[in-house]
Amino acid sequence: MRQFFITMVGTIAGIFGFFILLFIIFTFFGLLGALSSIGEKTPDKVLTLDLRTPMIDHSIGESLFGESPKSVVDTVYALDRAKEDKSVKGVFIRAENFGMAPASAEELRIALLDFKTSGKFVIAHAQGFESTSLMSYQAVSAADEIWMQDTTGFAVSGMRSETEFFGGVMEKLDAKPEIFQFHEYKNAVNSYTQKDFTEAHREATTSYLTSIYDNAVAQIAEDRGMTVLGVSQVLKGAPHSAETALEAGMVDKLGQLEEAKDYVRKKVGDDKIAFTSISTYGPGTTSGKQSIAFIGGQGAVMPGKSSGQSLFNQNITMGGDTVSAGFDAAIKDKNVKAIVFRVSSPGGSPAASDQILAAADRAKEAGKPVVISMGQYAASGGYYVSAHADHIVALPQTITGSIGVFGGKVALEGTFAKVGYNIEGITIGGEFAGAYSVDTPFSPAQAEAYRGQLQDIYDDFTTRVANGRDLPLERVKEIAKGRVWTGAQAKDIGLVDELGGIMTAINAAKKLAEIDEDEDVRIKIFPRQKSFEDQLNELFTGSAQIAQDVQTLQEIVALPEVQAALRARDGAKFGQELKADIPEIR
Repeated sequence: MRQFFITMVGTIAGIFGFFILLFIIFTFFGLLGALSSIGEKTPDKVLTLDLRTPMIDHSIGESLFGESPKSVVDTVYALDRAKEDKSVKGVFIRAENFGMAPASAEELRIALLDFKTSGKFVIAHAQGFESTSLMSYQAVSAADEIWMQDTTGFAVSGMRSETEFFGGVMEKLDAKPEIFQFHEYKNAVNSYTQKDFTEAHREATTSYLTSIYDNAVAQIAEDRGMTVLGVSQVLKGAPHSAETALEAGMVDKLGQLEEAKDYVRKKVGDDKIAFTSISTYGPGTTSGKQSIAFIGGQGAVMPGKSSGQSLFNQNITMGGDTVSAGFDAAIKDKNVKAIVFRVSSPGGSPAASDQILAAADRAKEAGKPVVISMGQYAASGGYYVSAHADHIVALPQTITGSIGVFGGKVALEGTFAKVGYNIEGITIGGEFAGAYSVDTPFSPAQAEAYRGQLQDIYDDFTTRVANGRDLPLERVKEIAKGRVWTGAQAKDIGLVDELGGIMTAINAAKKLAEIDEDEDVRIKIFPRQKSFEDQLNELFTGSAQIAQDVQTLQEIVALPEVQAALRARDGAKFGQELKADIPEIR
C-alpha cells in the first residue's frame, strides 16, 4: 500500500511538472514571437464571427480544458476596438441556424452598427435560416450584405416560448403542491399547480413576447430598408425558398460559403487577406489613468462562490460571496472611479441577492457610482441586486422585473402510499421543525408561518425597489406582483433608466464619475479571473478517479429525462424564492 501511494504521488507530481514545463515553453516562444514582430507592419485582416456555437453573456476567464466559451460582452469589446484598428478591414459573419437570447441578438446588432460607423464593411453568410426564430436573423440584419446558400431555405417567422405544466401529473400521482406566490404574475408556481396558462400568466407572457417581436421587426425593417408591414408579411408567409427570400429583400446574394469569402477578398483587394477569429483577436487591453470596474454576474443567484463552465461544473452561477468580494476589491482600488455591474440572471436565492445588493450599497457609500448593465435576463433576484444602482441600463429585449417571490413544497404522502412506501417522523421542539418534510402537507400553523416568511421577503423586495428607484411603494406594488417586463417596457414604468448595451453602461459610468466622454479608461475585471496556474492547482487537489467519476456523472446529468427531473426539483427547492420563470424563447 505504501508503495502504491509513493507511485501515485510520483505520477501526479510528474503530470503537474509536465504542465508547468509546457506553460514555460509556451511563454518563452510567445515572448520570442513578440520580440521578433517588433517593427513589422501589422498584416491586414478581416475579423470572423461564428454565431453557430452558443455564446455566454460575459467572459468567465480562460478554460483549462478546451476552448473558452465565446461571450457577447467580449465580442462587443472586440468590435469597438477593431473600429479604430487600421489593420482590420471588415467583419465576416457565419450566421446561425438556431435562435439565441433576444437581448444577445440585439446587443450584437448594436455593436455591428457601431462598427460600421468606421466605414468598414460587415458581410454575413448563412447556410440557410432554417430556424423559425427571429433572433437568428436580427443578430445579422445590420450587415451590409447577407448571403445565403441557394440550396437552403428561409424559415424565420417569429418567436415561440413553451411552459411545462405538471398540474395533471401531480393529480395522477396524488402529489399535493403547496406553493405560495406573491403574486398572481409569479408564474413559476403555475408549472406545479396548473394544467395550462392562467389568465395572468398568458397575459404577461403574451405582452413581453409581443414587445420583443415588435422591437425586433422594427429594427430589422430599419436595417433592411423595408417597412415594418413588409417585414411582417415576409415573416407571416414563411417558410420561403432562398430565391423567394432574395426577391423579398431579406437576403442580398445567394451563394456558397467560399463564394462569399472570395467576394470579401475582392472587396478588400487582397487575395491573401487573413480571416481572423474575433476570439483570437480578443477584446484587447484598455488604457487610461482612471479605471472603471467591471463586475460580472450571470446565471442563478446562489450563496457562496460563483461557478463557471469547467470539467467539474457546467453550470454558470452568480455567487453571493464572489460578487460581493468583487465589489469590495473595487472599493479598495483607488484608481477605480465607477463600477459597471453586468447582470444576466433569472434570480435565485433571496439571501445571496441581498448580500450582493448590500455590497453595491457599500460601493455607493464609498463614493463609487454603480451602473447596471442588464444582459439577457435581470429578473426577480436579478432585478433585486440591481435595485439600488445609480443608473440602470437595459436592452429593449432584456427580460427583467419579476418583482415577486414564491416558495413551498410538493407533499408526496399520497404518491408514496400508491407504492406502499411510508415515512414516519418524530418532531422534537417547535411545530415548524417538520415544515420542510417532503412527505406530509403543511399544517395550518406551518403554512401560515411559511407564508409569513415569503411575505417578509416580498415586502423587503418592493421596499428596496421603491427606495432605489425613488418610486412610491404603492406604485411599485402595482407593477410588481411577479410580472416579467422587457427592457423597453421597464423603462416606460420607471424600472430602467436608459436603453442600450454594455458600451452605453460604460459611458454612463464615465459620466457619473465625471470622466470626459472622449477620455480613455481602463476596464478592470473584479474579482480577478482565475489564471492558468490557478486552475492547474485546483485540478491537482483531487485524484484522477474523482475526475473520471465526475465526468461520468456529467454524462448522466446531460440526459434529457434527467434534466427534466432536475428542473422540476430545482423549481420547488427552498432558497430559490427569488427566481423568475423565464421560458426559453426561440
